[in-house]
Amino acid sequence: MVSAARIWVILRRVPILILAVAVLAVSTAAAFHTPAVAQEEQRRGWSLRDLLFPRRSERVEPPPQIQRARPQKPKAKKPRAAQRRPAEPTTPIVEKAPDARTVLVVGDFMASGLAEGLDVAFAESTSVRIVARSNGSSGFVRDDFYNWPEEIKSLIEAEKPAAVIVMLGSNDRQQMRVNDEREQPRSEAWTKEYERRTEAFGKAIASAKVPYLWVGMPAFKAPKMTSDMLAFNDIYRSAAETHGGEFVDIWDGFVDEEGAFVTSGPDINGQPVRLRTDDGIYVSTAGKRKLAFYAEKPLLKILGITAPTGTPAAYAPAGAPVEAPAAPIAVDRTVPMLLSDPALDGGSELLGAAPPAKADKNLPGEKLIVEGKATDASPGRADDFSWPPRPRPAAAAATETTTAIGP
Repeated sequence: MVSAARIWVILRRVPILILAVAVLAVSTAAAFHTPAVAQEEQRRGWSLRDLLFPRRSERVEPPPQIQRARPQKPKAKKPRAAQRRPAEPTTPIVEKAPDARTVLVVGDFMASGLAEGLDVAFAESTSVRIVARSNGSSGFVRDDFYNWPEEIKSLIEAEKPAAVIVMLGSNDRQQMRVNDEREQPRSEAWTKEYERRTEAFGKAIASAKVPYLWVGMPAFKAPKMTSDMLAFNDIYRSAAETHGGEFVDIWDGFVDEEGAFVTSGPDINGQPVRLRTDDGIYVSTAGKRKLAFYAEKPLLKILGITAPTGTPAAYAPAGAPVEAPAAPIAVDRTVPMLLSDPALDGGSELLGAAPPAKADKNLPGEKLIVEGKATDASPGRADDFSWPPRPRPAAAAATETTTAIGP
């Protein structure tokens, strides 16, 4: 019979035996565990090993930490490369003849643009040379900076031009010193002195015995500047016409139908183009050509050129032996005529139609329309409403009887 002490010793060793059996089972499973064995264990169910040592797939693992994306700073957008417009084709300027006549262009920065446009207009002419002698910041007000009445004499003597073209005044909206006093633009004293200086300039050109054109100012983006230019143009016109020059008005070419400044408008061919820059002061390449277009026709008249504009023969002296192109194209631009006002073409009828001949007032139709009097109906006619009926003439009755019976 087993004593109680012996039983107590055995019971104390049971946990150690259980632990040993468990370690032996784990070692055996690790040594002989294969996919096939795993599938067999799954088919048999769970065991003591599964209870003590769960498989990796059965372990409850903490959920993976979600890594929140850090807010990224918006990348600065790279400025897109400016879309460069294709450069406008430049007209090659032919070599001028040694005896080519000189056209002297003087004035401020607007005159520089006018000279560029004239260069294009006369690019194919060997007999006309455009010479620009402008001063961009000059005017009539700051004669201490550049005195045009004095400078124009030396310029004409040096260049010996066949014609002079003036475009000047866009810088003159500033104070002027008059009798040691600073006068505001367009005040009474200011205007009087300004007129005196423009008159002196026109007189200086006239004394050189050179024909000249005075091109007026266009409208500008600033309304106040536009109104000042209108007043200046009246002064320029008076100075030019008083001293034998011709004033060239370009105003309508750079405003809309309401007379307001426009940045874009028709070019010399009627196509819509940009005429002015964004500042509303300078003119574009097409605008420069349009400036020249206004001065081109009176200039050709001064130079004695009568051939159609736009061909090499157009810029040869009158009567010179030149070979004209096979089919020269001459464009004669006229002022648009409203369809509702045909009198603008010099006639009183559309398409030159002759007025109808006057009607005879004694005719029955005219009496009915003008006087409202109808002629008496013939007796027996359908519109004869007299009562009692009037007898019909014997001749008319006989004719009707013959027509009804026949021969």
